[in-house]
Amino acid sequence: MLKRSQWADLSLLLVAFMWGCTFLIVQSAVGALPPLAFNAVRFIGAAVLLVLITLVFYRKQWRQTSWKMLLHGSILGIFLFGGYAFQTIGLLYTTTSNAGFITGLSVVIVPFLAALLLRHRLSRISLISALLAAAGLYLLTFSGGGFTLNRGDSLVLLCAFAFALHISFTGIYAPRYPALPLAAVQMAVTGLLSLVFSLFTENLGPLSQLSDMIMQPEVLIALLVSIGPTSAFAFWIQTVSQQHTTPSRVAVIFATEPVFAALTGVLFAGEHLGWSAVLGCVCILTGMIASELQPGTPSPQPDTPDTCITDNKEISA
Repeated sequence: MLKRSQWADLSLLLVAFMWGCTFLIVQSAVGALPPLAFNAVRFIGAAVLLVLITLVFYRKQWRQTSWKMLLHGSILGIFLFGGYAFQTIGLLYTTTSNAGFITGLSVVIVPFLAALLLRHRLSRISLISALLAAAGLYLLTFSGGGFTLNRGDSLVLLCAFAFALHISFTGIYAPRYPALPLAAVQMAVTGLLSLVFSLFTENLGPLSQLSDMIMQPEVLIALLVSIGPTSAFAFWIQTVSQQHTTPSRVAVIFATEPVFAALTGVLFAGEHLGWSAVLGCVCILTGMIASELQPGTPSPQPDTPDTCITDNKEISA
């Protein structure tokens, strides 16, 4: 029978699978709707969906909310928004390959943040699995080419730090609060910040034009997929799962996202994977398996008993 930590890791692998398999859909949509505007609709919609689910099925979880939870959920939302925003802006000045690889470097950053913030032991297996995943990301991203620095890379590096901070701080806050409200708060903050920055930095045109862009089939399908499976449910799963696994493992598991994206491109977009890319996929998967060979590090305990989620509630969430 699988342990809770193993169920958590499998759930996170499902999240990486969903993100990777929907990459082509989202990539097509942001060609018609500006990226920050897309993220605003995506995350605000995800927040509304999570609130509705909580009100209908998990009403008791609202009684466990507090101002402290709102603060910590907002911090997670700021990190998440920072990751998406820095990546979007950085892509204006760098290549997709550079952005993909540098974003993936969060897999190396997370173990050090976990050691600093959670006082997790920086084990040899954690470092080896992270370095294997990073090497695999390089091989997968730069198959047939090389890495050259340009002006947008520093912005994307900030994106990698933001995503690493989001994973690390989720490891701190997830055990303290009910999963659904915490996920809903960070979705709402990410969506609202995306909306504000979109209004100031993107040319959205009149409201009727924006409505027409949203109603385009490729945008509408991408939003439906993004609001539900890859945002609301994905970050709900992450929040619950990080009560039972370590941030370092989460980072390595999430490094499989480009593997699934590459496989989707081969199956549905006629793309071709060279031997370098195949070797990169193998390195990433080997790093993920290696991370499973070490015993799990317990998550920090909740600050107060009234914010703790019982085992049964954790499973149902």
